[in-house]
Amino acid sequence: MLVYLLLVIGLVVLIGGANILVLGASSIAKKFNIPNLVIGLTVVSFGTSFPELIINILAGVNGQSDLAIGNVVGSNTINILLVIGVSALIRPISVQSNTVKFEIPFSVLAMLILFVLANDVLFDAANHSVLSRSDGFMFLTFFLIFMYYTFVVSKHSKNDDGHHVQEKAIWKSILFLLIGIIGLYFGGGLIVDNATVIALKLGLSEAVIGILVIALGTSLPELATSAVAAYKGNADMAIGNIVGSNIFNVFFVLGISASIHPIAFSISLNTDILFALFSSALLFLFIFTRKGRQIDRVEASVFLVLYGAYVVCLLW
Repeated sequence: MLVYLLLVIGLVVLIGGANILVLGASSIAKKFNIPNLVIGLTVVSFGTSFPELIINILAGVNGQSDLAIGNVVGSNTINILLVIGVSALIRPISVQSNTVKFEIPFSVLAMLILFVLANDVLFDAANHSVLSRSDGFMFLTFFLIFMYYTFVVSKHSKNDDGHHVQEKAIWKSILFLLIGIIGLYFGGGLIVDNATVIALKLGLSEAVIGILVIALGTSLPELATSAVAAYKGNADMAIGNIVGSNIFNVFFVLGISASIHPIAFSISLNTDILFALFSSALLFLFIFTRKGRQIDRVEASVFLVLYGAYVVCLLW
């Protein structure tokens, strides 16, 4: 019972630490007169990926590779099937043209590149598969391309993105940064350690724990935010934000993780990667069906049914 409680505490501390860190970093950025839109595209986006990043670094260093990759793949699947599914079920979500032309295809490309680079045995006839440091650097190169794109979009955008930053005293901002970093470190440690114990107790693999439990926990803030935004009718950018998070997860989180410590890849995770790739491709397809450039309630229901079936298959 204690390990489950510690896992929940770890998730709360991790997510709370990420939010506090974002508040401190945003306030410091505001003091240097950085526009709100740029802060939203960089500081806030980095902040939402910090939980996955910390868990992956700790899991990679501890040799828990399936947990590290499962966390990213699971988060991407949950973001599309569960987060967008719940949000669009509450209220149909329109999709912006930039998201259709660039961001969704780029997220599909991210999963495809992950599948190719991770499968050294399949594509290079190697003895074992691993995401090496050179793979990590390649991910980070694609991440820089994506960041360049976001800055170009921000320069040509006439509207604010809704990230209104409250400026704090410099000492308070630095204190928030330190508290956030400490929260991320200790929360991540609690999650990785106790998730491993739970996996052993239940006879589940580290990959399944990463895909179902940890990925869901780190995606809860996005789920809550998107659902409330959809209810209030302010979810026009929801899909763009979620898809952007998926790109961050692969190119930034796995890029940093693999650059620090190579991540061994288990061929059993290919099914989960291909399912995440299928989910991204299905999102792209649904935009051009039925009412066009919109995810409606019928399509949202398909997403939720697919996610439910995926969970059942994993547990089976």
